[in-house]
Amino acid sequence: MAQFIFLQLPIYLITSFLISQFSATVSAVEQTNIPILVSQRNQQQLRELLRLGKKYIDAGDYTNAIATYQKAAYLDGKNAKIFSGIGYLYALQKDFSAAAAAYQQAIILDPNNAEFYYALGYSYAMANDNPRAANAYQKAIALAPGNIQNYLGLGVVLLRQGEYDLVIDNYYRILALQPDHRQAYDIMATALIKQKRYREAVEFLQKAIANFPQDGSLQLQLAVVLFNQGELEAGLNILQQAERLDPDNPLISLKIGEALQVKGDSEGALKAYRRALSLQPDLAEARLGMGKIFLAEKNYIDAIITYRRLTEIDPDNFSAYYHLGIALNKRGRKKEAITVLTQARNLSQDRGKMEEVRKINILLEELNVN
Repeated sequence: MAQFIFLQLPIYLITSFLISQFSATVSAVEQTNIPILVSQRNQQQLRELLRLGKKYIDAGDYTNAIATYQKAAYLDGKNAKIFSGIGYLYALQKDFSAAAAAYQQAIILDPNNAEFYYALGYSYAMANDNPRAANAYQKAIALAPGNIQNYLGLGVVLLRQGEYDLVIDNYYRILALQPDHRQAYDIMATALIKQKRYREAVEFLQKAIANFPQDGSLQLQLAVVLFNQGELEAGLNILQQAERLDPDNPLISLKIGEALQVKGDSEGALKAYRRALSLQPDLAEARLGMGKIFLAEKNYIDAIITYRRLTEIDPDNFSAYYHLGIALNKRGRKKEAITVLTQARNLSQDRGKMEEVRKINILLEELNVN
């Protein structure tokens, strides 16, 4: 289910106020709001550092920008906005642990700033520290109960933690602020699907689609629910409608491929998978689907090519190594098969998946005997 339930934090959750916040960070110090805190000489150094840091940002050189703002923080260690700016830059570099540390420092200096708590929650969420993310978002809500972004961020991490009752409560809090908020429908639908409350999910999504009839992603979620209820044809019809609405959505093409594969339409499934990959080349599920079709059709050369490419894209994908080993063995390339299956076993051992380890050991014993 993970590939089609929208749990990712949308990019808009970091862009708007963080960008404006960072601009405010630069301008606030450039306007010399801190004459008492630093000497006249340090004020001049501070302005120079902030101007230089802004120049690095404009050039996309975030590493030097961070180093420059850290020097500024050394000169003015009481300026929370400088630390928040550093956190923002670390987030741009996807170093979310460092971003969280910078925002924590900003909060120590300015403990009533809801935006800092929101940014801290985002950083923790992107670092997959969901309990701390939820706590930060809740503090942001307490400080700024009218900001809908705080509730959206909280909703995502509550979904990850399986706190579905709290997700539903959070959904109604969002609607109280902004009826028919689009992202709130995604969160609520996902909570119902995760709980396997499919009948309620169908009714909910049908109402959502009535409010947003041109939204292909809602149709995608409805199709997923119908598949889970065993309504393959109905779900496929919905997906085809969704594809017309949102032709550039790789997940829609992926689910069409999976549905056609279940129906036994291998040619149609491969076409859908290839379309999904043309839209998102690193979509692992599409390559897995193609590989299974090639194996079933005893097209071992294409299976080997497909699974080997997947190991390059996703080097921790157990299924890719396992099926690559099978395909190699079918082609008589036993030594390569043993090497790849050993890699698959190592991955399973690292994750404590002992049933997978047992299955691979049986295969390896057969290969070594023969």
